[in-house]
This record gives sequence, structure tokens and C-alpha cells, in this order.
Amino acid sequence: MIILISLGIEGTAEKTGVGIVDSDGNILAMAGKQLFPEEGGIHPRLAAEHHAEWIPKLIPQAIEESGLSYDDIDLISFSQGPGLGPALRIVATSARSLALSLNKPIIGVNHCIGHVEVGKLDTGAVNPVSLYVSGGNSQVIAYESGRYRIFGETLDIAIGNCLDHFGRETGLGHPGGPVIEKLAKQGSYIDLPYVVKGMDFSFSGLLSAALREAQKGTPMEDICFSLQETAFAMLVEVTERALSHTQKDEVMLCGGVSANSRLREMLKTMSEEHGAKFYMPEMKLCGDNGVMIAWLGLLMCNEFGPMKLEETEIIQKFRTDEVDIPWIDNTKTYLKLSDDLIAKGAESNIVKSSYLGEKAVLKDRIPKSYRIPEIDNKIRKARTKEEAKLLSDAKRAGVRTPVLYDIDLERKSILMEEIEGDMVKDILDEDLAFRIGQDIAKLHSADIIHGDITTSNIMLQNDNLVFIDFGLGRYSHLDEDKAVDLLVLKKALQSIDYNLAIKYFDCVLKGYGDESILNKIRDVESRGRYTH
Repeated sequence: MIILISLGIEGTAEKTGVGIVDSDGNILAMAGKQLFPEEGGIHPRLAAEHHAEWIPKLIPQAIEESGLSYDDIDLISFSQGPGLGPALRIVATSARSLALSLNKPIIGVNHCIGHVEVGKLDTGAVNPVSLYVSGGNSQVIAYESGRYRIFGETLDIAIGNCLDHFGRETGLGHPGGPVIEKLAKQGSYIDLPYVVKGMDFSFSGLLSAALREAQKGTPMEDICFSLQETAFAMLVEVTERALSHTQKDEVMLCGGVSANSRLREMLKTMSEEHGAKFYMPEMKLCGDNGVMIAWLGLLMCNEFGPMKLEETEIIQKFRTDEVDIPWIDNTKTYLKLSDDLIAKGAESNIVKSSYLGEKAVLKDRIPKSYRIPEIDNKIRKARTKEEAKLLSDAKRAGVRTPVLYDIDLERKSILMEEIEGDMVKDILDEDLAFRIGQDIAKLHSADIIHGDITTSNIMLQNDNLVFIDFGLGRYSHLDEDKAVDLLVLKKALQSIDYNLAIKYFDCVLKGYGDESILNKIRDVESRGRYTH
């Protein structure tokens, strides 16, 4: 078998790097340089100037480190996006110039997928749910139906951006993450907003609240502790939900924010509680680097061949789920539940029970050891109370839900009717999708946001749709929240069968029928969640 060698050039934000890798996965060279701004954040023009200065120096440095000659290089790979436009243009121009001068093939790759693939290369993970966290991106990624799917992501700013912004505004410096982590070790908890919307998270409100605490003179150690604990708990919760939904048995952490030891500890704890293996690549491979671009270039070129020069334009908002990934081993190991458990969800254990001779289920919101008790108790109690109210209000809105028998706020548990029937994910067709849309419209007309509308949380019992698990539900009149609620369902449909998902979701929207919400869905989807 012929061994091919790829040289990769990275430069989507403040870091630029050049890496050399062979097709057996051996890392032959890794060179890089980071821009540290004197004040403020990363300015796109300064990042471009930094890359323009350093890429010509890093290429020969990597060649020398590898012990190869330029003739030994078989492929030039570069980060095509997502990222800062001016920075990406310098990278693409450098890659084209090198490919032309050496008469070598060229390929552009997705930066986010590069993080996942180099993490798998380094750790041996096969098919993980990946939490990818960096300055410009925060995503929960898992492979389904031929592509990496984004199961959850930030609705506004990325976690790295949030920490850096807090560091700059409070005089802690840039990057903010390392200083915040250090100060947090001496801090105590103060109440800050915890914002998880369906499978997505939001950090802008949390950042604003933390900055207000700083202005009030709250000890910086306490703010840093609370900011870090709250933000990371949000990230781990959504990763946990994706793990539960996909039933994979591996979790991987990647991206620059992986450097935080508390985030690693929380994600590892969650993985172990679900019986999943936890992976994290070597730290030098977590931040932006040329090795990940070189390796993904080899994987892509092996499947699709190199690009024509005219195909190498940058894609500033390059979505992770826009790339076909045919090389994944989609093997899954399903965890065996104990006999008393009907289901082990991300939030709760569902246990068989009875009530006055009727079949019932006990939804037990078990403590999460990855969250500190102050956050864990607050969330579990609030969600238990809210769910009980939502179950009743949904009925009044004309949507069938399980009958509520009892609520125990001390235990954070709900006893309710057992719904015997089929999960919609096993029997979905166009008619059912239309009817689901009609029922979601009834919920939203009553300002009820389900929060976790997936095809596992809708049952068909005697030809009646029954909506279950309002555990992430809340009340809102905002079109944005209603649109995000529907998009949770779209992501769930895509995880079953991507090709059928569009057809079924169109049927859901026809049943839903509210044009203003449909426009808001298009608005939310078109934003591109990248903060670069």
C-alpha cells in the first residue's frame, strides 16, 4: 500500500499552524504560532496579517522537522472554513501558491470536522459523541446517516468567546479561560442564569449576568467559579442528552477549551455514569493546528479526490453537517438496562410503578454528580415543578399527555400514567408528521415550549398522539423559542433518516401552519451559529 503524505495549513482565527501527516496516521511535523492581541478581541485584519507573516516561516520549519523534502509531499490541505474571512483568505492563498509551485494536488477541509477526526486518530475512539468547544465554536457533534450532525450548539456566542470576553471586560486578560479556571478554584457559588433551550445552549445572558456581578463588586473568585460551573454544566447536559438519544458508547472532548481541567472532569464523570468511554486527545492536538487539517485532507482526498483550483474558495460559514463522511464505522454498542428501568434518559430514570392498581411510571430526576449541588438541586426542583404544571396545561390546550398521579419535590420525582403504545420514531409517516405539527401548534398557542420534542418523546396510543417528557419545558410567548422548539424535532428526525427528515419536517410545518413561526425558523437556521 502506498503511503501518502499531506501538509496541512490552519488559520481560521488567532492561531496559525502547519502540520505534516502520513496516511498511516503518523504525525511527522507540527509547527504553529498564536496571535496574542494587546487589547480587545481578535481583529480579523490583524489575524490575517499574523498568518501572512508566519505561514511562510512555518512551512519550511515543518518540512525540516519532518526530515522530508518538498518533493515528498503528496497533498496540500488547508482549512476552508468556518472562520474569520481575512484569515481564511490568507490560508487559502498560501495553500494555492504552495500547491502550484510544487505542482501538487490541493484540498480544502472543514475546520470543525478536523478537530473531531484528529481526536479520533489520537485517542482510538471509533464513533463518539463529541463536545467541540473553542473560541469560535461550541457544538455537540455525532455521526448519523452519512454525515456529522450537530445535535446541539450555541444560539449566540461560543463558550471560548464567553470566557475571553469576560476576561477582557474585567481586566483579567486574554485569553480569559486559564485565568478564570485558576480563580475559580478559590470561589463559591453565586446564582447565575442556566440557559439550555432544547438541545442548544446560550451564553450571552450568562456573560451579562457575570459582568453585572463584577460591577457590583462580587468577589472575582466567586464569579469565576459560578460562571465556569454554570457554563460547563450546560455543555455537559446537552452532550449527555445527545449520548442518550444516539445510544453511542463513546464521548470525546475536543477544541481549545478542552484545556480546562474542570470541564474534562465533568464530562468524564457524565460518561462514566452512562457506561460510556471518555476520550480526549493530547492537549497539543485540541487547539487549532495544522495536523488536523493535514489528516482530514488525506481522509477526504481518499474518498473524493483532490479539488480543482476553482473549488478552493473559502467558506466562512462552513457548517459541520454540510460534508459527506463515508469513512465512519457506525457500529453502536447499546447499553443494557437493569430490569426495573424502562429507560435511562439524560435527565431521569424511568422506573415501572403502579398507582391504585393502575400501571404507572416513576420519573426520578436523579442527582447529577458532574454538577455542583447548588446548581443540580436548583435545576431538578424547578424542572420537576414546571413539568407537573406543563402536563396539566398541555391537556387544557388540547394535547394528550400522561395523567399526573403524584409529585415529590423532595425526591424531585413525578408519578404518572404509563403510556403503552408505539414510539413515533418507529412508525412515522407523512400523516403522523402532519398531526404532530397540529399538536405542536396547540402547545405553542398556549405559550407552552416542550423543550425536547423528539420522536422518542411522542407516542401513538390507540391512534392518539401522546406527548411525554416535558422535563425541559417552559412557558414563552416568543417566536424565537417556538422556532427553536420545532428545530429540536428537525434534528431528531435527521438523526433517524436524513433523507426522509426533510419530507417529514415539511409535513410537520404544514400541520403547524403558522407562517410567522415558519419565517422565524428560516431566520434561526440562516444565521450560522459561528461567531468568527
